[in-house]
Amino acid sequence: MIPAEVQQTKQRFGIIGNAPGLIRAITRALQIAPIDLAVLITGESGAGKEFFPQIIHANSSRKHGKYIAVNCGAIPEGTIDSELFGHEKGAFTGALSARKGYFEEADGGTIFLDEVGELPLTTQARLLRVLESGEFLKVGSSTVLKTNVRIVAATNLDMVKAVSEGKFREDLYYRLSTIHIEIPPLRERAEDILLLFRKFSTDFAERYRMPVIQLTDDARNVLLNYRWPGNVRQLKNITEQISIFETNREVDGATLQAYLPQYNIEKLPTRSAPSEQDRTFFEKERKMLYKTLFEMQKELADLHAKVEELTKGAQTASFAPQPQPIAVPHSMALTTIPTAVPVHVPTSKGKTIAETEGEVIPNEAVELQPTTLEDTEKETIRKALIRNHGKRKKTAEELKISERTLYRKIKEYNLE
Repeated sequence: MIPAEVQQTKQRFGIIGNAPGLIRAITRALQIAPIDLAVLITGESGAGKEFFPQIIHANSSRKHGKYIAVNCGAIPEGTIDSELFGHEKGAFTGALSARKGYFEEADGGTIFLDEVGELPLTTQARLLRVLESGEFLKVGSSTVLKTNVRIVAATNLDMVKAVSEGKFREDLYYRLSTIHIEIPPLRERAEDILLLFRKFSTDFAERYRMPVIQLTDDARNVLLNYRWPGNVRQLKNITEQISIFETNREVDGATLQAYLPQYNIEKLPTRSAPSEQDRTFFEKERKMLYKTLFEMQKELADLHAKVEELTKGAQTASFAPQPQPIAVPHSMALTTIPTAVPVHVPTSKGKTIAETEGEVIPNEAVELQPTTLEDTEKETIRKALIRNHGKRKKTAEELKISERTLYRKIKEYNLE
């Protein structure tokens, strides 16, 4: 049974769903609203984190004060301090007059810092001072100002990982997370997916003055089995697209799949598949990739040693002997190299050792491929992307990994 207060809050803010994780989050927000402490809201992008700062503000003693929402990730690093704390006239080029910042404007109210994990470290230090003492300095000023605001922050980042990597201050993390609310992703709210689709399709039907979209049984299964990486926001956008473009108002599974990016890859084996299985799957793929990379690196090293041995022998001989075939590892897709065929061994600088009949010309000392595991993996993926002209599906097939793993590696190694 859902408490009446929670039901009223859902109706007031237009929140759809009865999943236990969602109800817990709303209940927690209502419980801590009267307590004037900082709150950290975590959850994936598109899960609906923006509703909870409003719930907290509306049920707090500050409800008659200002509520200001700031998207920290959308403000350039060079101007974020000015936006948050204000600046004095002439503080920087273009500062033609003094300006109040959000913390000064929100005095007595609530400020919502969305994507707080994107703040620069220098701004994090300023924010920590506000949390600890309510004091701040405008850009270009030496006068200490006071503000009385409640800070509610949200992020889709793994904050513990960000702290361990030095991207977020540990002391600020603990001050922000005095109260922590976690919003469940849509894939963990299976019972809410059809409810949300009906709500969105009804709203769009009224907006565009057309019949409501209906789903066949197989289309419902598609909705329930999809992972929804964009969560509620993605579901809403796809519902709007279907409402606009589909002339047949009864949509089947095949039609719906055309609107779902990477459906075959993102599809869950079962609706209740635990996340631990995903982690195990990725770990197995990672080990297979590393094993392949190690084998390739060893074969390249063997080839390098044989070429060097041949080069030294040719340089010390008093005449040019008849070159013998060079045995190349089977997995390199070559068996032998004929004596009259040039052998080009690439170096990291793009130069080669060219061997022709009766003559060996060393251009540069041959350099091995990257020696660390991460460098080897990065270089292998980079070259595969080049070979496939940037087409990720073909690249993933060549490397025998899933597209999801490839996307994650491209982002990790900055190969966009």
